[in-house]
Amino acid sequence: MTDLLAAAAGAALVFAATNLDDIVVLTVLFVAARGTGRPRPWHIVAGQYLGIGALVAAAVVVAAGLLVVPDPWTGLLGLLPIGLGVRALLARGDDDGPPAVVGGLLGVAGVTVANGADNIAVYVPVFRSLTPTTGLVYLLVFAALVAAWCAAAAVLGGHPRVVRLVGRAGHWLVPAVFVAIGAVILVSSGVLGRLAELVD
Repeated sequence: MTDLLAAAAGAALVFAATNLDDIVVLTVLFVAARGTGRPRPWHIVAGQYLGIGALVAAAVVVAAGLLVVPDPWTGLLGLLPIGLGVRALLARGDDDGPPAVVGGLLGVAGVTVANGADNIAVYVPVFRSLTPTTGLVYLLVFAALVAAWCAAAAVLGGHPRVVRLVGRAGHWLVPAVFVAIGAVILVSSGVLGRLAELVD
């Protein structure tokens, strides 16, 4: 029992450390959902589960030695949130509300994968060291924490101060958050340096 509790605590720590930035993304999505109806709340939750599930599945496959991740090329996924943010800025109407940067389930999943691609580098060595039992504990804890993350973001996305802020500046703030997240992914992954080497 002690081993299972230790595994659960370790899983919670790993998840929290690698997904803190997801709270920002999810909050922005819930605020947009309140203002525009897109994406729908269930799209956000299901898309988050789909995206995190894809990241964990990829990490398990890599940990088993069945696939090699071409690091740092996964950093190119940062172009997805940048593209979504720029598109929302260019397509915004006359209203000042938050634009629907992501329209549905697959969009949410795509942003989740792009934002968490670097998580695979952490997950792979962790999953390599787990037994099947502790691996199952990790999966259950991850599933529970995805729900907790979505619930926390939904609460934040409905907080009057957050709603007022996004209501005043959402037309540029929401797309700017997505562009900033994409830029951080590109820079922190090291892919820009690799591209520069290719050009030289």
